[in-house]
Amino acid sequence: MSSELQQTGATLPLQVGAPVAIPPLVDRLVSAHGAQWLDSDDVAAWAAEGGDRIIFLVGDPVRFPEALDVAVVLPELLARFPQRFRVGVARREHEDAIARRYGSIRWPALVFVRDGGYVTTLSGMLDWEVFVERVASALDMPTSRAPIALRNGNADASCH
Repeated sequence: MSSELQQTGATLPLQVGAPVAIPPLVDRLVSAHGAQWLDSDDVAAWAAEGGDRIIFLVGDPVRFPEALDVAVVLPELLARFPQRFRVGVARREHEDAIARRYGSIRWPALVFVRDGGYVTTLSGMLDWEVFVERVASALDMPTSRAPIALRNGNADASCH
């Protein structure tokens, strides 16, 4: 386990029952940058509260280390686009259900929603200029139907 994961005392239970440490960079999104923890029961209501919102599907940072990079970039995007969107972080034990709801099959992912409707998803880590360009584009896109997440039952979630 990385030392960064060991530095936090916060944990979230996984579906398999073993608790997992919340990486400090992800925890800081909630504690210092106004993000909200989301679960599969409240994500629809949160998304429907109005305006542009981003759901951060972190995944396991050991398997998907770029998740921590995205956690660093999100506060910078909030500063770059002030008052344009709010951020929610999917709880680990609810990520799969939330990902299925919005058709996401890669981690980490930023799922854009507006007024309860799906807009688009940005997956993985991007160069800063590309991130800014794609976020600006997403904030201008109309809502649409979420894609259907198709997965091979035997495939690892990292396959794409």
